[in-house]
Amino acid sequence: MRYSICLSYNGADFCGWQIQPSAPSVQAALEGALSRLLGGPVAVTGAGRTDTAVNAVGYIAHFDFGGSLPFETSDFIYKLNAILPRSVVVHEVIPVPDDFHARFGARRREYTYFIHRQKDPFVAPWSWQCGYPALDFDAMNEACQYLLGTHDFSCFEKTGTDNKTSVCTVFDAFWKPYTPSYLQVMGSEAGGTGAGACAPPHKGRGRGPLTEGTDGSLLPIRHLWQWEGPEGAKRPESPAPVPPASEHSYWYFRIAADRFLRNMVRATVGSLIEVGRGKHRPEWIAELIEKGTRSEAGESVPGNALFLNKVLY
Repeated sequence: MRYSICLSYNGADFCGWQIQPSAPSVQAALEGALSRLLGGPVAVTGAGRTDTAVNAVGYIAHFDFGGSLPFETSDFIYKLNAILPRSVVVHEVIPVPDDFHARFGARRREYTYFIHRQKDPFVAPWSWQCGYPALDFDAMNEACQYLLGTHDFSCFEKTGTDNKTSVCTVFDAFWKPYTPSYLQVMGSEAGGTGAGACAPPHKGRGRGPLTEGTDGSLLPIRHLWQWEGPEGAKRPESPAPVPPASEHSYWYFRIAADRFLRNMVRATVGSLIEVGRGKHRPEWIAELIEKGTRSEAGESVPGNALFLNKVLY
């Protein structure tokens, strides 16, 4: 009988999804846990490869087992998660038709890449700090339009792969600002100052966040850049310059396609960043796709900020 597994994983501890001879992989961890729980060797097929450090949310895989599972589904998932490392979690295990295939049956895959424009220790593990002085996201979104459709994307493919074809169909591609969840919970606005700035002043309560004085009264906290020196003295520079409020600090790139080549998303992001920096016109992306090579495209960006976040069948 064939079963489908829905799981998520933090790619930081792995060389990627696929089993490697001498490096930890998500596939090996999952196969090991299933084999231990089911009392015999179990082979797992995934929806596709993810590179070293790349993450996944809602990843789909399948495995075959001769008969019904030895535990109730909820117990089976509980025991499986207890065996798996902390960086992998199984959400669902369900029986599927014998002709279901996690890889070849997928008709749409979606990736999301996160960047932040200033230092932020709270998003750094899963986002790339892109500190270029200015990025034109309008130009980058214009360049995204040249990705849409069916093309040979070998200019964004890692060299030396053994794919039979480099043709993919891209359904959607765009950049969009967002607010990290921890900022939303604390009531901060989207974009703007991010984690490096202090909270805005409380209306009618002085010049900053309040703290309790020794007598129980509320006193404003003095920030480093709220200069209290002698009149006429030079005010020191702020230790953490804040970007203009009109410039969003957090962005993500989303791309959906029927299939992806190895390193394709990371190379695409690196090339779009080149456009945003003003090094190339948006039309350069079309020129790359038409006749460019991997060496002519942008650099591959770090893998820790990339998520495979949706697989549709």
